[in-house]
Amino acid sequence: MSEHKITLTWKRGDKPFEYQKYSRDHTWNFDGRHEMEASAAPAYLGNPKLIDPEEAFVASLSSCHMLTFLAIACKKKFVLDEYVDEAVGLMEKNAEGRFAITRVILRQRLKFSGDKQPTAQEIEEMNHAAHEQCFIANSVKTEVKVETQS
Repeated sequence: MSEHKITLTWKRGDKPFEYQKYSRDHTWNFDGRHEMEASAAPAYLGNPKLIDPEEAFVASLSSCHMLTFLAIACKKKFVLDEYVDEAVGLMEKNAEGRFAITRVILRQRLKFSGDKQPTAQEIEEMNHAAHEQCFIANSVKTEVKVETQS
């Protein structure tokens, strides 16, 4: 078991606390190791230059899937040289009629080297196993689809 801590800090500053005017900018501090600025999505009056929670959610799923896929590919003795994912999260109304990231599509491009090259079937099996073992995917009810692109 492990714990994962962040400290979120938001301050009003000198702007009035009125819906259209207050800043959505805030900081995420990852247990004292890394700090980054975040905001709401631009559609919700956030700063378009900063990361928003929805993007961070998609990035977390993508990152977790990749890290799990790398471990599986390595254990199967494939040599993976590059993994690129152009992930997309879709904000829609869920079954309860509330907005949610209901689907995430992981659009991966993989580059393997060496004599042992995985077949399309083996890549599909590794993706299935990665999804089943990904801690973040196991923590959410969002549909996650993987599309391997060449």
